[in-house]
Amino acid sequence: MLLAAPIEPFDWHRILWSADMPPAYLGEVAFRCFVTYLLTLGALRVTGRRGVRQLSIFELSIILALGSAAGDAMFYNDAPLLHVAVVFVVVPALYWCFNRFTEWSPRFSDWLEGAPLLLVEDGRVHMENFRQLRLTQKELFGELRQQQVEHLGQVRRAYMEATGNLSVYFYPPDEPVRPGLPTLPERLKQLQRRLGAPGPYACCRCGHVASFKEGDEPLCPTCQNDHWLPVSTAERVA
Repeated sequence: MLLAAPIEPFDWHRILWSADMPPAYLGEVAFRCFVTYLLTLGALRVTGRRGVRQLSIFELSIILALGSAAGDAMFYNDAPLLHVAVVFVVVPALYWCFNRFTEWSPRFSDWLEGAPLLLVEDGRVHMENFRQLRLTQKELFGELRQQQVEHLGQVRRAYMEATGNLSVYFYPPDEPVRPGLPTLPERLKQLQRRLGAPGPYACCRCGHVASFKEGDEPLCPTCQNDHWLPVSTAERVA
C-alpha cells in the first residue's frame, strides 16, 4: 500500500502552483474565464430583467446550475468548453420552454413558482396560509416593520408573493384606526396569560382582538392560543 507524501504546511509553491500544471496554464484559465463569463451573460439575458432583480425558485435553480458549470470550466483542465457550451444552450432553452408553458397553464405556474398567499386579512394573521409557508412570526413581523407597520390593525391585506416579497395594503387614511396586535419587538415581550386589567387585547399568535375583564385567562377562538397582548391603536406614519 502506497502512502501519500506528507503535506508541508504553508508550502507556497504548492499553494500558488499546481504540481500537475505548468505556470503557462494560467493563460488558459484566463481564456476559460472569458468564455464562460460571456456564456453566463448570454444566459442571464434570456431570463430578462426580472430574473436579475427578483429570482423565483425556478430562476434561482437555473443560476445555480449555470454557476456550477461555469465555475468548473474556468479552471479545471478536464472540463471541455464545448461541453460547457452545451449546458449553457440547453439550460436557457429549458427556461424558455418552461416560461412559455407557465403562460399557457396557470396551474403549472403556481406549482413551479408558487402562488401569492394571503397572510394578513383585516388585521389578523391567516393561520392556515401562515403555517403552509412555514414562516415564523419574527419573519412576518420583520417584513411588516420594514413597511412602517406598527400593529396588525393597520393592515387590510398582506400577500406573500411568489418572489418572496410581501405586498401590504392599508386602510384608507380617513378611516378610524383599528386596534391590533403590536409588531414591535419590545411590545411582543409583554405577553399575558392572566390579564392584569380590563380592556381590549390581541391574541399574540393570530392577532384576534377581543375585550376581557381583569383576571380573565381566555383562549383565542381562532387559534386556541392562551397568551395575549394589550392592543395598539397607533396611526401609521408612512
